[in-house]
Amino acid sequence: SSDSELELSTVRHQPEGLDQLQALTKFTKKELQSLYRGFKNECPTGLVDEDTFKLIYSQFFPQGDATTYAHFLFNAFDADGNGAIHFEDFVVGLSILLRGTVHEKLKWAFNLYDINKDGYITKEEMLAIMKSIYDMMGRHTYPILREDAPLEHVERFFQKMDRNQDGVVTIDEFLETCQ
Repeated sequence: SSDSELELSTVRHQPEGLDQLQALTKFTKKELQSLYRGFKNECPTGLVDEDTFKLIYSQFFPQGDATTYAHFLFNAFDADGNGAIHFEDFVVGLSILLRGTVHEKLKWAFNLYDINKDGYITKEEMLAIMKSIYDMMGRHTYPILREDAPLEHVERFFQKMDRNQDGVVTIDEFLETCQ
């Protein structure tokens, strides 16, 4: 119908030029073209909303519930926080994860764990991420996981990372400990 065509035309997103994307990432033009074809195939509008992202991501973890982890991952890719992942957001994040320096990858990981983006990872944030990972892996893992496994993981994380014992992990503590 003409209504749905109009709706689609208004939400279509045109990516930045190839040269600009090549400068922002560590992908070649050919790689970017291939990634774009795949992206457009899954998301014809050029945008991925959170529900679509969850559907796509959940296909990789059929034995568990990946929706909460996919939510956190979506927010990490949605760099400008506008509720949609543009192709640029996707390839910049992918470039960091696949070809970034250790420092870049760690900063990206910190951003994932810092759910409210206040510059600190709290025990609550880390526990939410850990629970979502355990949910995603499913209940049929081997060896069988105990109910308190996520909390134990968080406690170990904070023992190592929270250098000044103030109850939060800063980007500096995170980078220093991981490196």
